[in-house]
Amino acid sequence: MALRLGIDTGGTYTDAVVFDDRNGVLASSKVLTRHHDLAGCVGEAIREAVTNPLELQLAAVSTTLATNAIVEGHGGDACLIMLGQGPQVLQRAGLSTNLAGNPVTFIAGGHNASGEPLAALDEPALEQTVREQCVKVQAFAVAGLFAVRNPEHEQRARDIISELCGLPVTCGYELSAQLDAPRRALTAFLNARLVPLISELIDAVQNTLQELSIDAPLMVVKGDGSMVSADTARERPVETILSGPAASTVGARYLSGNDDAVVVDIGGTTTDIGTLRDGWPTLTEQGAHVAGLPTMVAAIDAHTYGLGGDSEVYCDGTALRLGPQRCVPLSLLASTCPGVTETLQRQLARGYPHEFDARFALRRRATKNEQNLTYSEREIWRMLADGPMELETLHQRVTSERPLTRLRSRGLVAVASFTPSDAAHVLGMHQAWSQPAATAAAILTARRMSLLRAASDTAHEFSNAVIDALIDQSCEVIVDAILRDEEKAASFRDNPLLTRALSNVGDSLLQVDLSLRYPLVAIGASAVQYYPRIAGKLGARLMIPQGVEVANAIGAAVSGILQRSSTLITLPRDDCFRVHSEAGTKDFGNLSDATEFARTTARELAVAAAHSAGAGEDVQCDTQQQDSVITGPDGHRTFLQSRITVIARGQPQS
Repeated sequence: MALRLGIDTGGTYTDAVVFDDRNGVLASSKVLTRHHDLAGCVGEAIREAVTNPLELQLAAVSTTLATNAIVEGHGGDACLIMLGQGPQVLQRAGLSTNLAGNPVTFIAGGHNASGEPLAALDEPALEQTVREQCVKVQAFAVAGLFAVRNPEHEQRARDIISELCGLPVTCGYELSAQLDAPRRALTAFLNARLVPLISELIDAVQNTLQELSIDAPLMVVKGDGSMVSADTARERPVETILSGPAASTVGARYLSGNDDAVVVDIGGTTTDIGTLRDGWPTLTEQGAHVAGLPTMVAAIDAHTYGLGGDSEVYCDGTALRLGPQRCVPLSLLASTCPGVTETLQRQLARGYPHEFDARFALRRRATKNEQNLTYSEREIWRMLADGPMELETLHQRVTSERPLTRLRSRGLVAVASFTPSDAAHVLGMHQAWSQPAATAAAILTARRMSLLRAASDTAHEFSNAVIDALIDQSCEVIVDAILRDEEKAASFRDNPLLTRALSNVGDSLLQVDLSLRYPLVAIGASAVQYYPRIAGKLGARLMIPQGVEVANAIGAAVSGILQRSSTLITLPRDDCFRVHSEAGTKDFGNLSDATEFARTTARELAVAAAHSAGAGEDVQCDTQQQDSVITGPDGHRTFLQSRITVIARGQPQS
């Protein structure tokens, strides 16, 4: 009996399951995620689920860590180095906005579309940049113009950075073979920012496995639903974005037995929406979009929205809205930190609203180098050393909001405020944490928001309004995700017909009804609380299979390994067929020889990648070839280019 351990570390809960191919789930556990103590909560989840550590042959973890970090703008400090590109490129693909104050430098080099150098790599300038930045950042990202046609400058830059400072380096060509330098630069930069976060998680899991005498290889679920080794995930953490929805979709297929479905996973931070067709998750062709960012990561064709049980509640004009920021629920904070409920009661007793009512700041995780913080950031960091602090007190000492915003963006500090999870406690839908704290926070938040809207002054009415907002926004994002996929349009969320269909209010003669052709499979710990109402508004047949509360961990346990490699054949000049690959470029005098070499190289690279990712010896390959030709009026066919992609599949080596 081959036992696998599946682990899922979400923003709110960490789950573990012990799984067997013949008998399914043998044991499971669910514990609160403690971001400052990942090792502790992972260890607790594993200890609760595992009874015979020596029998485990594999451990696999899926995580929303990378997705949540991008959605919330968190990550480590990274330096982006652009080769052969100027500052104007920052205006594309959201690069300028998403640098988030991190350094970027422009170095001479790069290649043209044929893979020939535009200029020599300016190694002295590169070395100067590395020496200046290596004491300020945790990782580097290198993005060269047309590096997918010739990666030599990116490879040389990686070697120089490694020799000078030893920090992690991400090269754009390693993450995608597609053209579009700005998107590739964004993907490489996001990867670099995620390296310290994913490394912290992997360290926590590996240390726990070692402490429990579990001698099994550790795998991590990628965004396409397949696995990679822990070492590969450390190098390419951006490939784990949408790991959570990918694992949940795989888990939903296993639990529901349904080959065609819309799968919705509601968590604490996000709502993830994907589809199953013919038993497999649909994959995006152009690259995953997360929080509106156009990455080049091959992943499940899922849509991630900053909407969940722990979403921040705010007022948008006269309407309650949720997300995309995650907050710590006050009912949870009060159940773990003495004095929070008393503080809420004291704020309530003063009888008038304050802009910081029912809002606290607290440390989220440790920082390895406090000296990287500014003076104001260090002041806030030290004030939070003894536990949560109400924002009112904190802002009396540090008046600017920027230091706190910066600490939140780096994932070091979290804000606690009223969330849908708190509303569920007020209404008796959830009882795990402190109901008195949730009730006091509901009244305080409603009172504070009455400055902007006619808010209810009772806890139950306000909580019902928050849950209604969660239901309505969930319907919006499900319809939005489906229409984005099918119509390939930017957004339908402001369409008046959809608004009318979802609200069904007013006395209009036109009534609009919706229905889903596929069943709606809802998973996540709170799915049973919210999705019957959501499915009713969408006219959907709802499926909430048994075990949905740990579906992600199940998906991690049942995944396999899949790696891709592409080669490209171009015609830079007559009678010269050039093969472009990760190994560089090579020219041939005829198309037949070039094609044979390209197919062999792609296969060798894909198999090597599968083995590097942890696959055993038995690796199966599928080869796809896309030829681009032009047929003239006389029927003559002119070759333009040919792309060969090899997909290598295998099972983890236990």
